[in-house]
Amino acid sequence: MPATLSFSLKQARRLALAAQGFNGRQPPAATKPVQLNRLIERLGILQIDSVNALVRSHYLPVFSRLGNYSTDLLDQAAWSQGRRRTLFEYWGHEASLLPLSMYPLMRWRMQRAARGEDIYQQLARFGREQQDTIRRVLASVQKLGALGAGSLSTRQERAGPWWDWSAEKHALEWLFAAGEVTVASRRGFERLYDLPERVIPSALLQQPLLSEAEAQRGLLLHAATALGVGTEKDLRDYFRLNPADSRPRLAELVEGGELLVCEVEGWRQPAYCLAEPKVPRKVEASALLSPFDSLIWERSRTERLFDFRYRLEIYTPQHKRVYGYYVLPFLHNERIAARVDLRAERASGRLAVHAVHEEEPGLDDEGMLALAVNLRRMADWLGLERVQLNCPRASAARLRGALAQFSVV
Repeated sequence: MPATLSFSLKQARRLALAAQGFNGRQPPAATKPVQLNRLIERLGILQIDSVNALVRSHYLPVFSRLGNYSTDLLDQAAWSQGRRRTLFEYWGHEASLLPLSMYPLMRWRMQRAARGEDIYQQLARFGREQQDTIRRVLASVQKLGALGAGSLSTRQERAGPWWDWSAEKHALEWLFAAGEVTVASRRGFERLYDLPERVIPSALLQQPLLSEAEAQRGLLLHAATALGVGTEKDLRDYFRLNPADSRPRLAELVEGGELLVCEVEGWRQPAYCLAEPKVPRKVEASALLSPFDSLIWERSRTERLFDFRYRLEIYTPQHKRVYGYYVLPFLHNERIAARVDLRAERASGRLAVHAVHEEEPGLDDEGMLALAVNLRRMADWLGLERVQLNCPRASAARLRGALAQFSVV
């Protein structure tokens, strides 16, 4: 398939940033549900992760794009009952929140999971061997309503590490993957499972099942919309499709004129974009990014787009860490210009900055002030009074000077 378009690397960056909701506009003074829902529809997905060093990861991408907003808005969209609920949980990229409109696009994945395909081998084996336990747990959910795994567990010994699941937890996770239960709400961070007909709007459940090919094409189009431009690997990674599924679907989308083949300066692989892409003249955006932000979660793409190598070091022994435990990349004016190791110290009301690392060629005074502004805004959003610098590096000294322009540092 010959390429029909060619983009410079700067143009590809601008396409990607605009597609991801970094349009350079000032965030609204008070975010409303319609703005939040519009953003998540654009992104298609928010990844959920249990690490809470700063704030749960699914809250951060919204802050990065819309600024100070009430996390209650996202909680209501994800876990409330009735019309305010606009999201559902499922395996999208990883554990994810997705717009309800995408529920029909995930049902083929649920059917595969029910057959033991494309899920963890341990869970697939449990599904084959423990149907009596699965049916017993499902009957409890049918009878009692939204339940957590802890309320069903029959094990006598204390649980071990987080992967040391009880039989009932295994059963609930199998039922969740197979679409026979869904997440109704959360208690703290614990999932509470219920029947889909009590959570998902009936209009969506009653829609005719899409074929696998139709659903996969829909997911790839969502990915292309959210990424702006991407290789086959970039597009399939967005919703974790297999190469055997994504490659023929991409060919079909190109043949149908819904996607175009293109070239990006410096990329070895061909890329794809929507027809008639509009490249912004520039993108003036500054934001601290979650380690699980959809702009950067495909690490090889992040290196190709931004010349920025990023690895999360949470599970790296402390003495082997290069940048820190929970490091947020700092996006500034079309480049990832720095990385900051942050922690929310709620008991003392501080946003602690444990390390500041500038990327070559560094941040100028305007960029350092932008980083200070973002840190102050994040502290305000998290309800923390102070930004405290615990970093001895020269970059932190410059940042301290920028932060001094605020009344509370």
